[in-house]
Amino acid sequence: MGAEQQDSGDESIRRRTFGAAESVADFEARLADVRALIGAAAARAGRDASQVRLLPVSKTVPQERLRNAHAAGITHMAENKVQEAQRKSREMADLDLTWAIIGHLQTNKAKDVAEFATEFQALDSLKLAEALERRLEGFDRSLDVLVQVNTSRESSKTGLAPEDVEDFIKALPQFSRLNVRGFMTMAPFSADPARVRQSFAELRDLRDRAREYAPEGMDLSELSMGMSGDFELAIEEGATVVRVGQAIFGSRSYPA
Repeated sequence: MGAEQQDSGDESIRRRTFGAAESVADFEARLADVRALIGAAAARAGRDASQVRLLPVSKTVPQERLRNAHAAGITHMAENKVQEAQRKSREMADLDLTWAIIGHLQTNKAKDVAEFATEFQALDSLKLAEALERRLEGFDRSLDVLVQVNTSRESSKTGLAPEDVEDFIKALPQFSRLNVRGFMTMAPFSADPARVRQSFAELRDLRDRAREYAPEGMDLSELSMGMSGDFELAIEEGATVVRVGQAIFGSRSYPA
């Protein structure tokens, strides 16, 4: 890719590093690289790359660089924090950008999501569904949502336990403003590709079972799984959405 990598293939899971993309040309090259990897992973799985939606994750990236990313062709971006997404949506209201929220949401922030987001990928409680429904009614809007499932079973991650999914799905039709599109998960932060694959495969299997008991008319076609370090594995296991940040925008620095 147009980035530095310590390894290639499965050995590089979660250990890639990426230089920062700055110019429009940088973003065009980075997007081409990521899409080539998406295409190759889809081909390995006997799938068409058109079945996979690339969702760029723009967290911590400043407005100036996001404008260049937009000029390179990105029109839908994702953020973990609703406050950051809302600020950016206002700063770049002159662009044809839409926003997805992919991080955990407290019910007191439901109003913010209902006001401007077009997609929410971390629905994991009926209390939150109720809050979103009420706020969406006030704005006369609807919202595409994915149900987050904690397939890694890590206490540090949010999301429903897999065994709680069936009851949750059956309760969602009461919220007419929520368009349930499928499921989202985060794989364990691991260099072991077998552990990562297992997390993705479990979500796919859970989705397939859910189609048998889901209320009539509920669309469960989406599987949002895979990030910069593991999206190729996710595609091989059935992902329809990959949430890619650092492989497009560049590696982020975190405190030790």
